[in-house]
Amino acid sequence: MNIQRFLSHHSLTTNPFVEEDAQTDRVFKEHCLRDTFHPAWEKIFGSPSDPSTSIVFGEKGSGKTAMRLQMVEHLLLHNLKHPRDRVFVIDYVDFNPFLDRFCETLPSRRRKPDRVLGEWKLWDHVDAILSLGTTRLVDGILSPVTSRQEFPVEVDLKALDRNQARDLLLLAACYDRSTAETFKGRWHRLRRRLRFRTWWRRWDLALCFMVPIVVLAIIFSQGWQSGLSALNSPWPYIAIVAGLFPRAYRMGKSFLRAYGVARHLRVIPSQKRALAQLLLDFSPSELEGQPLPNKDRTDDRFELLRKLQGILQSLGFTGIAVLVDRIDEPHLINGRADLMQAFLWPLLDNKLLKHPGIGFKLLLPIEVAEFLDREDRDFFQRARLDKQNMIPSLEWTGEALYDVASSRLRACAEAGETPLLANWFEEGMTEERLVKAFRDLRVPRHLFKFMYRLLIEHGNAHTDESPAWKISGEMFESVLAVYLRDQDQVDRGLRAG
Repeated sequence: MNIQRFLSHHSLTTNPFVEEDAQTDRVFKEHCLRDTFHPAWEKIFGSPSDPSTSIVFGEKGSGKTAMRLQMVEHLLLHNLKHPRDRVFVIDYVDFNPFLDRFCETLPSRRRKPDRVLGEWKLWDHVDAILSLGTTRLVDGILSPVTSRQEFPVEVDLKALDRNQARDLLLLAACYDRSTAETFKGRWHRLRRRLRFRTWWRRWDLALCFMVPIVVLAIIFSQGWQSGLSALNSPWPYIAIVAGLFPRAYRMGKSFLRAYGVARHLRVIPSQKRALAQLLLDFSPSELEGQPLPNKDRTDDRFELLRKLQGILQSLGFTGIAVLVDRIDEPHLINGRADLMQAFLWPLLDNKLLKHPGIGFKLLLPIEVAEFLDREDRDFFQRARLDKQNMIPSLEWTGEALYDVASSRLRACAEAGETPLLANWFEEGMTEERLVKAFRDLRVPRHLFKFMYRLLIEHGNAHTDESPAWKISGEMFESVLAVYLRDQDQVDRGLRAG
């Protein structure tokens, strides 16, 4: 029996249970994104006007990625309604580029995953977040995003004063890592958009050309012979070297700054020569006392984070939301709980998680929660998990899963129809039995997998000439028992691994 005929009989246009990953789930993205929530949604999401930190632990398939996509959608809606009270979103999800670069900075003998992640520090996380935030902001300035697939960043540059323009250019020089165009070309395009003129800072370069010309003009002004004899004396060369010295001094100082940044900025690639040239566009007074990521410490990073916040506030973004998800997927971690713990633990620092104006949403695998019981008092004093809106387990009740299934049916229904899940089954199957069975499935992904398998088994048990529009209780129970047994074996394998 063709499954599509069964679905059409129940007024459905598509199968509601085909997809298992929220990233590719069209039904979820187009219909369930705004009105189908986990019961703990309000505690996790908080208030966009005052972003707060939440730490969520959930097993695979419990809806962590779906929740992240919902947060992005609802923050977008908030920004549309409050254009002067927007939230700037940073997706801290793809860790591979940062980990790859970090590995390159270490000697080959220290590139084993456990040793690499053992050297990952809090400031490396902050550098990665600053790089993502700065790159997204510069993208919004140079080429505003209007597609719904991206989080739009529309700004009015007139709101920035000269000091903030300087701060943004410094952040871009250190952290902007777009591959859309060349590093220097993109930076100078940003400088022009900010109307940050730098020509008068090149007086020392002009001096390099003017001093030799003036010296030659002076020594040959008395004639060719006297000029040639003057070249035999040391004073023309002393004068030329003196003219070159300011530029050479500034270039040396700029290169040392660039070298320090490249050495201590371990998670993103740095172009020392290009960075040194960009730093020459700032006057000494503009760089004096300004923080740069050129030391192994968090102080400078927090100062740079505050500068980014100040720029965003002037542009109408009063808060920042950092969404952390999929930490089990980087190839260096590859699902190992001990490596996830080594990578994540530096981030669990109350100084960062409670940074004013920033809300971290950490959507973490449940396997990492087991390591919390092994930590000492110093860890909990540093992390202060009691203040972070922690959800120890992203659990679903049978009733909540039944509501999820029902909402997906309505999303896939023909216009004007309101199909009911209970109508799929023979009279012996009650709503209470369905709720109890869904409770055993625990998470949405298992629910979708089970319902899809049930439809396939039902279709295989009947022909198109003799269709059955109701699923029997016997088939439901047998498919459920087999699925739960198979899933138990998979879970035991994952725990053993």
